[in-house]
Amino acid sequence: MPETPAVASSALSNVPAARVLPAWQNGAARDALLAFVADVTREGSPDYVAPEARIAVFDNDGTLWSEAPLPFQIAFMIDQLKAHASEHPEWADNPAFKALLAHDRAAMAQHKKALLDLLSAANSGMTTDEYDASIQKWLANSRHPTLDRPYTELVYQPQLELLDYLRAHGFTIWIVSGGTSEFMRVWTERAYGIAPDHIVGTQEKLRYEVRDGRSVLVREPGFDFFDDGAGKPVGIFRAIGRRPILAFGNSDGDREMLEYTTSGPGKTLALLVHHDDGAREFAYDKDSEFARLDKALDEAATRGWIVVSMKRDWKTIYPAQKADGTR
Repeated sequence: MPETPAVASSALSNVPAARVLPAWQNGAARDALLAFVADVTREGSPDYVAPEARIAVFDNDGTLWSEAPLPFQIAFMIDQLKAHASEHPEWADNPAFKALLAHDRAAMAQHKKALLDLLSAANSGMTTDEYDASIQKWLANSRHPTLDRPYTELVYQPQLELLDYLRAHGFTIWIVSGGTSEFMRVWTERAYGIAPDHIVGTQEKLRYEVRDGRSVLVREPGFDFFDDGAGKPVGIFRAIGRRPILAFGNSDGDREMLEYTTSGPGKTLALLVHHDDGAREFAYDKDSEFARLDKALDEAATRGWIVVSMKRDWKTIYPAQKADGTR
């Protein structure tokens, strides 16, 4: 997986404003971000926020990397389920498994929880180390079906710049995603510079045991917590213990996270990525099976949340590829 470009925080914080966030177009979204960071980090400002309270939370799928035509963890899940199908003949009559085999996106979206349950069952009995290795192997050998790039290259360059800019100004960054923590923790540090202990996600069941004299954690069927929709504020409170002051999402599954953030005291900022660029990425919103942006988009207009148009606000989408295929 490619490394995140290293950026020296002290140097970045002194870059002239005109050169900050170079992959962002000049416009209302970029201006709002720069103004917000300036207001909450400038000592003496009435909106000043102490560094320990500068918490920023980002959704992952569709906010930090692409998620179409299927969220990438679902693509991983499909491959895992197919690999284990012969061990589970009872799946033949399962509507979720039938939808998967037919590549019926609408039906898969309808049975998303059932698909997660199938994946949980398929991978039960594996240790967490074995599961991590299976994710690493899949990421190293799989490519996006239409963009023909490794999945970990399909991170958004404007967001990488924003993450670095926030770090340079004393923000602590967390991912808060409906995807499972176990899937994300394997690769987010290299992709975004976000450490495994700053991931809030759906939680799968685990048990402790000793195998061959070694202490391990073993995966069990089922889930302890779903970190989506109204679950996101709960996950934030449990893991972080502070209400964020900045939240960035892209779908109705992030709506409660943005509401929770902007209901806090002091100055706050909420943003939504609008996938409206079918030429460079994918165009979807209210009709999406997996990442519908409907209620949150309407609420943005009434609550002053910033809608970031990929088409209008981002000069580029993905990091440039080098000659050897890395970035």
